[in-house]
Amino acid sequence: MMRKWEGGDPGVAHQKTPTCLLLTPEGAFHSFGYTARDYYHDLDPEEARDWLYFEKFKMKIHSATDLTLKTQLEAVNGKKMPALEVFAHALRFFKEHALQELREQCPSLPEKDTVRWVLTVPAIWKQPAKQFMREAAYLAGLVSREDAEQLLIALEPEAASVYCRKLRLHQLLDLSSRAPGSGRLGERRSIDSSFRQAREQLRRSRHSRTFLVESGVGELWAEMQAGDRYVVADCGGGTVDLTVHQLEQPHGTLKELYKASGGPYGAVGVDLAFEQLLGRIFGEDFITTFKRQRPAAWVDLTIAFEARKRTAGPHRAGALNISLPFSFIDFYRKQRGHNVETALRRSSVNFVKWSSQGMLRMSCEAMNELFQPTVSGIIQHIEALLARPEVQGVKLLFLVGGFAESAVLQHAVQAALGARGLRVVVPHDVGLTILKGAVLFGQAPGVVRVRRSPLTYGVGVLNRFVAGRHPPEKLLVRDGRRWCTDVFERFVAAEQSVALGEEVRRSYCPARPGQRRVLINLYCCAAEDARFITDPGVRKCGALSLELEPSDGASPGRREIRAAMQFGDTEIKVTAVDVSTNRSVRAAIDFLSH
Repeated sequence: MMRKWEGGDPGVAHQKTPTCLLLTPEGAFHSFGYTARDYYHDLDPEEARDWLYFEKFKMKIHSATDLTLKTQLEAVNGKKMPALEVFAHALRFFKEHALQELREQCPSLPEKDTVRWVLTVPAIWKQPAKQFMREAAYLAGLVSREDAEQLLIALEPEAASVYCRKLRLHQLLDLSSRAPGSGRLGERRSIDSSFRQAREQLRRSRHSRTFLVESGVGELWAEMQAGDRYVVADCGGGTVDLTVHQLEQPHGTLKELYKASGGPYGAVGVDLAFEQLLGRIFGEDFITTFKRQRPAAWVDLTIAFEARKRTAGPHRAGALNISLPFSFIDFYRKQRGHNVETALRRSSVNFVKWSSQGMLRMSCEAMNELFQPTVSGIIQHIEALLARPEVQGVKLLFLVGGFAESAVLQHAVQAALGARGLRVVVPHDVGLTILKGAVLFGQAPGVVRVRRSPLTYGVGVLNRFVAGRHPPEKLLVRDGRRWCTDVFERFVAAEQSVALGEEVRRSYCPARPGQRRVLINLYCCAAEDARFITDPGVRKCGALSLELEPSDGASPGRREIRAAMQFGDTEIKVTAVDVSTNRSVRAAIDFLSH
């Protein structure tokens, strides 16, 4: 495991570091995480304007509707640079940091071909975003394209699920064991009596104990039976990610019951709500100007809010003080001609007062209110998932991810879902669950045996025209034959179960004898029953590329290329063979070139 990060906030132990990247005015890498944040904060305001500081940029990849390799990100100072370079800088830093840690622990470790890298991404990320992360990893030098299999893309809730299987009872916090109204939320209560009884039964059974030791399955898991179902809710900084798994025996593999779902309801939403609150008090135009012209002071303010946000809880008594940087107070007076105290008095926000010590004084209700839009979005997503017929019979909800450390979120989820008999369980090291699970996934990528396709994928083809079944406007007459154009030939349907290694095979023939490349457009949609690539909701999402070797002329007939696509892995994969020569054909699916 990583040692404690340098920097950070006083009095807080940090095993994580924020998504902050600092580049020099020339665009060269300077620092990442707390080091970047603190260095940027200490720059002279005039000097800081030239430096490129990026924060919370991971979500930009999720929100970009037309993500390409040329997509740009905007630094705090307004300057833009390619997102691929920003991500590559971050990944290169991680690589060097990790290898340095390994060298210190094992000086004789050879670097080349020694490390399998696992990059975790939200399960709701689409194929272009996953491919983007892979391209950034290539650019960062984690692996080469020739050793592509040395890099795995893991889905975050799946990684969490794999890790939760290993947990012992004392490593779990069972929120449902708290009697209503008893104690504060931050208390760690033990797993309830039924779990303790299960543990005692396991201790009495030598066979069960042997099974536990040999397989590495946790005690909680041993209590579960084949066919038992559970939900993993991964609540991170940017997104909430929901996955439903069913336990399969005898090998303990996992089967996904419903496609990954979720949305942009991460902890960042609370930060945005605070920013909007400041806009209501001081004016949105002022906040925008302040962020641009006093970037270091804005970082100061976000640090102050982050510290108070972490102490928020539903049973907390007393107001919260948030320090306003002197630069903010001074800048506001110069811009507006009156002081911040006057702004607070004039605003319609009556639950934020001005403290005589020069701070914003927020009531606990006001702080909890900032959480509500994000927390409500998470609960609504979980409830909508549980209502689906495919996931009936769910017994457990694992709450994981950095945001799951929040007492506000824990309390709200338990209050909303505990009443319906769902057991809500939080691992003690909840913020590192995905990281540890990703290592386990890297050692055994086949642990998730069946996944659900999030979308319907296929290609456009010509079919024989059938009067009465095909629309007249799709009729194409060629060489006396009647064809129907734009027919959507489906490879896999949305929500279809796809096993790991299961292949969809199609054959393609080059149009010309000397053709060196076959390019086939891929289409996708959310619906299962699309008939034509021109139907509403169907869009071109990528291209299947087949690079052909020159034909040796031995086979004068039509050349057949047989492609095999796999939709059951975390990434869509393709291989191809030239039937006449039985040689492999270089094949790839590109989701980033529009």
